[in-house]
Amino acid sequence: MNDIVASRYRDWTEGLDKERSVVNIFEKIRDIPYYVIAEHLELETGPAGMLRENKGSCYPKHYLMGKMYQDLGLRVRYHTYPFYWKDLDIDWADVVGEMAAALPVAYHMALSVYNHDRWVLADATWDLGLEKLGFAVNSDWDGRNDTRLAVKPLDEFVHEEAAERHDEFKVKLEEYSLPEKLALARFSIELNRWLEKVRKEQ
Repeated sequence: MNDIVASRYRDWTEGLDKERSVVNIFEKIRDIPYYVIAEHLELETGPAGMLRENKGSCYPKHYLMGKMYQDLGLRVRYHTYPFYWKDLDIDWADVVGEMAAALPVAYHMALSVYNHDRWVLADATWDLGLEKLGFAVNSDWDGRNDTRLAVKPLDEFVHEEAAERHDEFKVKLEEYSLPEKLALARFSIELNRWLEKVRKEQ
């Protein structure tokens, strides 16, 4: 990836044992404000771009987390969940909620890490500023037990390698029709704008 990823890894793990490093990495990535930014969906460049801008969605967050956990010597798996935005039990703003209701199936990504002799789900998608809207924010994770999943899944796909996961689901995203792509792009703009406003009102 690039130097900013290595630098953050050092900052977030220096002086900590492996167990505390797992939790600290999770918290630092979770606290990056959630934004959908198309350029950050790429495996190779997304995590570094997210760190530079301090904005990112589930894809760069979990690609970055996977890289850092592997650097700690831990095994990881990449989980993808088809879901509908309209199914999230949150306090939608009217316009954004109406747009969500018309969207096609989307694809959420989270991570599992092999820690304490078991696979543990680690979903760092939603930042703390979104808790008041009802998002499934994982505000207190111990590294030993599963976090809550950010969405209501329709299915689950698991990949051992980030590159395999990226290539397979890039194809799925390209299968959207032009109207679906436009609807998702407009929704992302309005969602980002709304969530930024909510954070500023705290």
